[in-house]
Amino acid sequence: MHPDLYDISVVPLPAPSTPEGIALAYGSLLLMALLPIFFGALRSVRCARGKNASDMPETITSRDAARFPIIASCTLLGLYLFFKIFSQEYINLLLSMYFFVLGILALSHTISPFMNKFFPATFPNRQYQLLFTQGSGENKEEIINYEFDTKDLVCLGLSSIVGVWYLLRKHWIANNLFGLAFSLNGVELLHLNNVSTGCILLGGLFIYDVFWVFGTNVMVTVAKSFEAPIKLVFPQDLLEKGLEANNFAMLGLGDVVIPGIFIALLLRFDISLKKNTHTYFYTSFAAYIFGLGLTIFIMHIFKHAQPALLYLVPACIGFPVLVALAKGEVTEMFSYESSAEILPHTPRLTHFPTVSGSPASLADSMQQKLAGPRRRRPQNPSAIYEESNPKDPAAVTESKGTEASASKGLEKKEK
Repeated sequence: MHPDLYDISVVPLPAPSTPEGIALAYGSLLLMALLPIFFGALRSVRCARGKNASDMPETITSRDAARFPIIASCTLLGLYLFFKIFSQEYINLLLSMYFFVLGILALSHTISPFMNKFFPATFPNRQYQLLFTQGSGENKEEIINYEFDTKDLVCLGLSSIVGVWYLLRKHWIANNLFGLAFSLNGVELLHLNNVSTGCILLGGLFIYDVFWVFGTNVMVTVAKSFEAPIKLVFPQDLLEKGLEANNFAMLGLGDVVIPGIFIALLLRFDISLKKNTHTYFYTSFAAYIFGLGLTIFIMHIFKHAQPALLYLVPACIGFPVLVALAKGEVTEMFSYESSAEILPHTPRLTHFPTVSGSPASLADSMQQKLAGPRRRRPQNPSAIYEESNPKDPAAVTESKGTEASASKGLEKKEK
């Protein structure tokens, strides 16, 4: 997981001027949070079914989920100390360069599917591969293996324009474009392996969020000092000052990505049920709207920064579990394994061994296999591929000859 996607909760507006400005700012934050979750969840399904190795998702296990609040806390506290000890200007300059590169790559990956629709059929699209290896001969190890084409280069060029705009002006629109790209990529490429892991992750960050917002001023201080696109912002004074407005409300990307990957998991669970319904996805999506709306409402009433996960976690977990209880699918929900899905890019058995013998012996052997302990799947997919696709033609001939002789012997015994 990426520790730079830690949570920064909703921060209230310093001095709202008009009710229209408040409504516009909060409504825009809500909309910007929903877009990457919805489209990121849809793209996570295509990502799991994709064939491009460079777009393979990163699976989050229960161990990763348990460690993430600790890693996020250390990162947050480290940034807070850095801002207290060192010059804020130089720290933000280094962070700006870092997120400049990451933002260009994330935005390019985000707009690539949409831009493909605008390219004409006669567009000369050439394929490229960036390969960086270490060692030689049998010890050669791939460090980077990235495939791209001319269309990807065009998207990278357009994203670079936004990156330069952000680097020079730090404009809030450029910040939001990068923030939306980070959020969508996070929901698309970070996959929880099961619902239990999602509950561990959300539960741990629930405690983390409440502690760092209500217990200390660390999170709010970092959120206001950190000049990087790790938060979504929208100006309250947009109606008065236009695009040069500077009175912002903000929402941390952690409040989008963390619930978003759980909602995306429930969408994949819906699809695994093969009922042509997306009940759990829509339920959790509605729960997210309810939780974030409640966060904004309470923040506006008390005029204090609120830990959004305090309201989002109970809603995003509680609503789908209640639906599962009503439908009697709690066991199916918690036994679903996202990482156990058979992906098109995974090597498969193309030749199955031929089993000969009488029907009675076949039935006995099947019963023994079913009664015995279940074997874990091999960790190395290439081993399955090599066993199912022998390279030695003589081995195939010998195997067929052995099977033929065995079948002839059984025919003689029967006679």
